[in-house]
Amino acid sequence: MSTPHETAGNPLPAGSSVPARPESAGAAAATDSVPATGPGNGSTADGSAPYTAETTPDLLYTEEEEALRATVRRLLADRCDAAAVLARAESEAPHDQEVWTVLAADMGLAGLLVPEHLGGQGATHREVAVVLEELGRAAAPVPFLTSAVLATEALLGCLPDAAADGPSDVGSDGLGTADGSVDGAAAGLLRELAAGHTVGVLAVPLSTAPTASSGGMGQRAGAAQGESGARFEDGTLHGRITGVADALAADVLLVPTEDGLYAVQADGDGVTATARTSLDRTRPLADVALAGASGSLLTTDADGAVRRALLAGAALLASEQLGVADWCLVETVGYTRDRYQFNRPVGSFQALKHRLAQLWLETVHARAAARNAADALATGSPESPLAASLAQSYASGVAVHAAEEALQLHGGIGMTWEHPVHLYLKRAKADSIALGTAGHHRENLGALTGLTGPQEI
Repeated sequence: MSTPHETAGNPLPAGSSVPARPESAGAAAATDSVPATGPGNGSTADGSAPYTAETTPDLLYTEEEEALRATVRRLLADRCDAAAVLARAESEAPHDQEVWTVLAADMGLAGLLVPEHLGGQGATHREVAVVLEELGRAAAPVPFLTSAVLATEALLGCLPDAAADGPSDVGSDGLGTADGSVDGAAAGLLRELAAGHTVGVLAVPLSTAPTASSGGMGQRAGAAQGESGARFEDGTLHGRITGVADALAADVLLVPTEDGLYAVQADGDGVTATARTSLDRTRPLADVALAGASGSLLTTDADGAVRRALLAGAALLASEQLGVADWCLVETVGYTRDRYQFNRPVGSFQALKHRLAQLWLETVHARAAARNAADALATGSPESPLAASLAQSYASGVAVHAAEEALQLHGGIGMTWEHPVHLYLKRAKADSIALGTAGHHRENLGALTGLTGPQEI
């Protein structure tokens, strides 16, 4: 596994293995089997047996992950401080292309999830989660979640398992080349995304949950009714997809239709992206209109690729929400320590102590849920859907609560446009409805574990 590219300010020694996943104590205890169901649970909503915890997740950060965190945090502190984000949010170009170039191309973080034989870093979701924590702490206006996570996972879902595993497993499936590398449209796009020179965006509404039905994804039924969704007709793509995150920064759009998943050049004929008024200007939304646009078919199983992408996105979004909550807590504790009233720090008052202590507890719990979700994805655990819904159902509320507390406890200065706390409140609010609301994920959690609500008599 290779290391993200060495850059100025990167403290990692050359040749170190950043994304390495050492054998952990948690993994050593993987033989423990802990029932995940509670009293009264018999089966899931579909009649199958509820999930049981077959492994003990590793919630701790490795030294390599901490080194990666330090590198990303230092870069963001230098080039993406609060003043720069505020200025960017007020401009007509909300994405910070300079920071994105350093993160994606120079450091190679856009290819963390891409296997090495496809030009990426071959890292796991745990390292991606660490990066997202830091991006959340900075409210960074870069398309990492949409390109390096959602679009990358969708493209990985287009590859046969053998092609995704490695060149030695590529056989006569039409994707192998003479030198053992992987060929095909999806593999080519993955290489471009991993290089950091191309931004890919999965063209679905940001609010789409991983467990949404086909109609709920807005790709089929909506398209037929002229609402949000796309369709393949007479050799070209048509339709309109609303609320697509980072569509204005995209070079390539991955458009799901009833016939398959298509790659569409964002600046091609028949493609229009119109900005919407977004609550969170650091992750702007846009409506994508397709009027006879040309597209390259990536796979006929669009649902499978999209669901894989949305599941990974929902699980890892919890790490970004954790970063938002952590920034709000640290900044608020610092402010209440420095701000004096009646000749004593306002943070010394018992009422504020209790509120901040409660916020610390919630943040700690959110960290555990987010790490569990990232670890489940990294290990390929069958409990990934449960871990993702668990993390989303908890982290969403914690991020919003932390931002609201930060706004209130900063007093009057927190209400001003100049102070960055409003950026975090908007990011937390927008994230709380992205990739499924907390309520949706709680319902999914109940269905997965066989926990049903009160029955009507």
